[in-house]
Amino acid sequence: MTLTRRLRGYLDLTRPGNVVAAGVLTFTGAYVAGGAVAVDAVAVGAAVLATMFATGAGNAINDYFDREIDRVNDPDRPIPRGAVSPREALAFSGALFLGAMGCALFLPLTAIAIAVFNLLLLVAYTKLFKGVPGLGNVVVGFLTGSTFLFGGAAVGEPLGAATLFVLAAIATLTREVVKDVEDLAGDREQGLNTLPIAVGEVAALRIGLAAMVVAVLASAVPYLQGTFGVAYLALVIPADLVMLHGTKRAFADPSTAQRRIKAGMLLAVVAFIVGRTVA
Repeated sequence: MTLTRRLRGYLDLTRPGNVVAAGVLTFTGAYVAGGAVAVDAVAVGAAVLATMFATGAGNAINDYFDREIDRVNDPDRPIPRGAVSPREALAFSGALFLGAMGCALFLPLTAIAIAVFNLLLLVAYTKLFKGVPGLGNVVVGFLTGSTFLFGGAAVGEPLGAATLFVLAAIATLTREVVKDVEDLAGDREQGLNTLPIAVGEVAALRIGLAAMVVAVLASAVPYLQGTFGVAYLALVIPADLVMLHGTKRAFADPSTAQRRIKAGMLLAVVAFIVGRTVA
């Protein structure tokens, strides 16, 4: 095996797109919560790096535990395709977790507490929660949304991006339900009891749609409270429509639905940034 192939395998373990996105979300949480992130540049930078390390670590350990499932659902992942061995993936995940904790030590106590809790949750997710109907989806939703709380905690305002946390957590929960529908064959073969397996595909997607409606309603809170103005509303409404349409699309095409929900979530993040900037 060439060195390039092995290094590519390690990089793919982290899911680099997700790693970068998680770092951006943490920065956004800091900005929405505190505004002038330059004042706390060291803390914000440490929080962003901690999030990126932790996300990569969580993805790597998830691949370790899911290696048999991935042979069916996603055989091009690094372990099934032979680019990285299971033991190497586990060691790599541990190194990334240490990096995350090292960065977190530069942060306020509240941020450190969030980091420790999330790291423990990441480790426990695949082994304990993933196969529990609905609970695994809730855990992933919380972890995604909490990047905003973590960013806010880095600048001393852990609840400064609370609405964004709620919106992201619920929207991610819905996207995870859609993903479970897409991964039904491999999950069933491995004996997992995900929400679509437990209650049926249609019922699971209806639960996801109901959750997305709650997220859309939550997105109106900053405008109704007068925190953000018309510029925020002009962007968050299209974001809400994209996410709702994506969720509806999941009944026919889960793969396309996932991408649309993710695009809507990113647009919602932009809406919060613009809302904070012009507030």
